[in-house]
Amino acid sequence: MKYTTFIIIYILILTAELISTVFPSLNIIHYLAKPLLMVSLSMFFFNTYVYANNVKKLILLALIFSLMGDILLMLTYLGESFFIFGLIAFLSAHLMYILAFSTERNRQLKPFLPLLILLAYGGVIFLILMPTLNHLLIPVTVYILVILTMVLFAYLRKGKVNARSFFLVLSGALFFVLSDSLLAINKFKISLPLSGIWIMTTYAVAQLLIVLGIIKNQSDRQYK
Repeated sequence: MKYTTFIIIYILILTAELISTVFPSLNIIHYLAKPLLMVSLSMFFFNTYVYANNVKKLILLALIFSLMGDILLMLTYLGESFFIFGLIAFLSAHLMYILAFSTERNRQLKPFLPLLILLAYGGVIFLILMPTLNHLLIPVTVYILVILTMVLFAYLRKGKVNARSFFLVLSGALFFVLSDSLLAINKFKISLPLSGIWIMTTYAVAQLLIVLGIIKNQSDRQYK
């Protein structure tokens, strides 16, 4: 499938999901469209990434864990345990991304400044959320550290992969942090206006950019 064709399909699915967040009466669309985002992205990646290597396996696992996380977070109305299991699923997805990015790591790169920026950002988010986390303090703290590590490893691909792949993957990782930050603030701190739209849009963009970035580095072969 051509890039443009898939991206149009992906945007249409995302649009359906966003509409369902605005109109609760369309709940059935929400339960179909949200999982379909990761299903479609997984199929696109599986068919487009030509090498059957560890990177392909790890990215597919990350997308599968993300799909599990999406489904579990849709069921949080049944109990808080679904939120915790969803957190674990996305934690696992980030670990898969870390492992995938580490295979393309530039070991000569010294990421002191990016590391300081990430730690500062993580510290600010932690201080914002800490008063209301209660018994979720430890799991959320671990999650923050893992997702920031994922961003760091996305940065550590610099100079080891082509510029387009580096930019796409790093941008995707940053969008992921933005999405999860909005989700956490909306859940634990204050209710954000149109939170569902912003959280879902940044999340969908994050996953798409990461996948496109990994595909762009597989070879000089072009997919248009």
